[in-house]
Amino acid sequence: MKMLKRKQRIIIIALALVPVLSGCAAGSRNVPASEQPGEVQSSSTEQQSGPTEQQSVQTEQQSGTTELQSGLTEHQSGQAEQKGEDEGMSAKLLYQGHASARIETADGKVIYIDPFAGDGYDLPADLILITHSHFDHTQTDLIQSKNPGCEIISWKEALKGGEHQSFDYGFVKVQAVEAGYNKNHNVKDCVGYVLTFADGVTVYFSGDTSKTPQMAELGDLDYAFFCCDGVYNMDMNEAVECAKLVGAKHSIPYHMIPADPQNNFDRELAETFEVEGRIILAPGEILDLTKE
Repeated sequence: MKMLKRKQRIIIIALALVPVLSGCAAGSRNVPASEQPGEVQSSSTEQQSGPTEQQSVQTEQQSGTTELQSGLTEHQSGQAEQKGEDEGMSAKLLYQGHASARIETADGKVIYIDPFAGDGYDLPADLILITHSHFDHTQTDLIQSKNPGCEIISWKEALKGGEHQSFDYGFVKVQAVEAGYNKNHNVKDCVGYVLTFADGVTVYFSGDTSKTPQMAELGDLDYAFFCCDGVYNMDMNEAVECAKLVGAKHSIPYHMIPADPQNNFDRELAETFEVEGRIILAPGEILDLTKE
């Protein structure tokens, strides 16, 4: 009887423990994230938010780099355009007539050569070149004004000490060369000039002359002017010979009529100046001095 009562108690205790053990089993199973407590979900959300914010910072950094690169590209493009514009500029020669010319350099400097004929003396001078003393090459009073520091180079300065001189002004280099060799022009009192501009363009002005020994040694020239009046200087045939001897890329006849400030151009005569690369300039016309 006692044994039977003990068994009954054991069965009752076992039955009472079933719900407890079942609850423990339920508490030990994996719980989906959606069923986890609010704090755990918040932590997970913050962890996920962290990389997103980092990606946003990286995106902004990349955007800033792109803008910087874009700015550099625009700056480089602007520099290239400016360089292109600068490279595209050249000196401009106004042929005034007779042996007179005015040159405006790419940086705005103004040079007059043998002032006498035509118009265009209104720009302030930075440099004046005179080949010899005859009145049809020396009318500096026509030049209305001179910039501070303007220099006049005449045959005296150009032949200082009996030697042909050179002058470097930055915007142009001037080399005095031989001129004369005829009864009207003594080689000791006359010069021609070779001008070399900052962009390397070279221009030769013969001045009043006949053929000179130095013509064959003038080197690689872009432009060359040859007198050809045939009265006080060489005639057209000799001018053609000199042009072929010098061998400039472009040759131009000038000083084709004896001293006359108004009537100083003869197109018919100029057409007989038959050389390769010939350019005929009438008074008042402008020539761009470019390398070709």
